[in-house]
Amino acid sequence: MSNETKRDVFDAVWNRLAGYQVFFNGWPRETLDDYKKRYDNALPDDLPVIPKAVGCMIAKMKPICKSILDSQYRDYGKDHRWIIDHYDTFARAWLLEAWRVEETGEIVKLEAEK
Repeated sequence: MSNETKRDVFDAVWNRLAGYQVFFNGWPRETLDDYKKRYDNALPDDLPVIPKAVGCMIAKMKPICKSILDSQYRDYGKDHRWIIDHYDTFARAWLLEAWRVEETGEIVKLEAEK
């Protein structure tokens, strides 16, 4: 295993292709630029997988808690045990503001406050 990220590999391929022509197999360069922007904005492949109830709790608490530590002083009832046992997964979901729902496989992404 290397320390190279998926983004490093993508950039290496991009830079290699950029040295060729304005068109790649008939695709205008602008189209490839659009794909690069989409890649930059895409969610990571390895989103945390959390129960639906924990996701609902994050969605409810995220706007009112100043930090993840502040969220720990709340009572989450039965979901508190899951959070304690899976704190690394909980923290990633909290920080990314995106996760996959364990029961359905649905991807949830919190909307930025306006």
